[in-house]
Amino acid sequence: MNLLFRVIVTLLLILSAVSKGLAEDKAYVGSLSCRECHEQEYNRFVKYSKKASSYKSIQKMETKLTQQEFTSCFECHTTGYGEKGGFVSVARTPELKDAGCEVCHGPGSLHVETEDPDEIIGRVDQESCQACHSSDRIEVFDFKPLLFGGAH
Repeated sequence: MNLLFRVIVTLLLILSAVSKGLAEDKAYVGSLSCRECHEQEYNRFVKYSKKASSYKSIQKMETKLTQQEFTSCFECHTTGYGEKGGFVSVARTPELKDAGCEVCHGPGSLHVETEDPDEIIGRVDQESCQACHSSDRIEVFDFKPLLFGGAH
């Protein structure tokens, strides 16, 4: 019985480590990768959501900002900036230069690979928006979160 218990605990630890490793392997793939299966949502997002071209708004301001100020805009105006596999620069990660689908739904590589709905955040709520649409930013930039931004 004691040996069986140790085997089960060891297997659980291995499974836990493997699943943790898989979660860490998720990478950003860019909104274009979503289009094949979610064409209608993708087209509406590109047509109606300001996020779909969010890099342009900070690019217009670039000459008026210090490099540090400009770079701080990447947190909300690009996909995955500061995170593993996220936006680095327009030259290195052009597919992530705007705030795309994965800003709200999380890194999509495993979902794209497996088509498993559990590998992506399917339902987004108002609280999810607060990472970028905080009360400070609402006050400073006079914008409010629009939960679906015309995409869904």
